Amino acid sequence: MARSMTGFGRAGYTASGLDITVELKSVNHRYFEFTSRLPRGYMYLEEKLKSFCQQQISRGKLEVSVIIEDKGAETAAVEANTALAEAYLNAVKGLSERLRVKNDVKMSSLMNIPELFTVKKQMLEEETVTSAVLAAAEEAMGSFIAMRDAEGEKLKADVLSRADEILRKVEYIEERSPETVTAYRQRLEQKIRELIADVQVDEQRLLTETAVFADKVAVSEETVRLRSHIEQLRQLLDGGGPVGRKLDFIVQEMNREANTIGSKAQDIDIARTVVDIKSEIEKIREQIQNIE
Repeated sequence: MARSMTGFGRAGYTASGLDITVELKSVNHRYFEFTSRLPRGYMYLEEKLKSFCQQQISRGKLEVSVIIEDKGAETAAVEANTALAEAYLNAVKGLSERLRVKNDVKMSSLMNIPELFTVKKQMLEEETVTSAVLAAAEEAMGSFIAMRDAEGEKLKADVLSRADEILRKVEYIEERSPETVTAYRQRLEQKIRELIADVQVDEQRLLTETAVFADKVAVSEETVRLRSHIEQLRQLLDGGGPVGRKLDFIVQEMNREANTIGSKAQDIDIARTVVDIKSEIEKIREQIQNIE
């Protein structure tokens, strides 16, 4: 099964008072590239997430986004700035004595002092958070891979249909090629007769010239190799696993054979067919750039 490098997956998970959301999205890339977006204070998750993802993905530019909301009230601690409160009270007392006004500061007055109280979240143990985040990541990975597989099947179907079209054109070239040799012999014989009029044509020389031409334009070796490459292409797509790089190499070889056939072509119909083949190969190359 072919697998696309484009995918998206999202999952939510709740554990230990944490609401966790993990998103995975990827696009095609020559190698595996990992980036993450993590909340402040949770950067220790990066390597663990990267290791987890590498076990599932071999190629692609992957971005992992993690949102963590702590809903646990027991994890919150409020601290009072005692020194600031004492300084405030002393300042008010001194001002009251100097101006000879009543000091009527109450506790409610202290509550309005900026930065008097600090709320601190007590971080959960790394192991607890990591376990919860990886559980969410695993769920997101399921839908992520399902999308990649679905996209991969579409790519596979398109590539195979184009490969079949190439085979049809290769068959035409194989049928047409011997006809070009026969046509060449006829043109050569006619030209010789026009030049030497009633003189007897040297049949042996004619056969030799025809044989040289036939050898020059012969493309049977190239078409056989092209068929072999297409069969390898099909086997790789049916076999599954990370095959993108192998497919890229095979397509290069297919293009090489097509170029050789084109360079040997002495027939306009074959030349046009080669152009069509190269067009299909280029479309295949574009498609496999997104196969893992």
